Amino acid sequence: MSTTTIRLTEELKVRIARAAERAGTTPHGFILEAIAEKTEAQERRDEMRDLAEQRYAQILASGQVIAWSDMRSYLQARAAGRSAPAPKPGKPGR
Repeated sequence: MSTTTIRLTEELKVRIARAAERAGTTPHGFILEAIAEKTEAQERRDEMRDLAEQRYAQILASGQVIAWSDMRSYLQARAAGRSAPAPKPGKPGR
């Protein structure tokens, strides 16, 4: 395991110590957990962005979309427990 030095203001150091104590861990453990959580959150955002970009590229390549009004009606029917035919994709602006 490598060592990294970070500089903390006294105020933040005190806040971390208090929060770590309430969480039942050490300040070091608290900081490591916070860094891991922040890293995981960023990785999820990156994955979501990448997936959105892939799907948008598919839309551009196929030219097929489902109008929001059609999808909304479908989802509302399904949420109400009614069966509904799945909306059909078509060209934008149809």
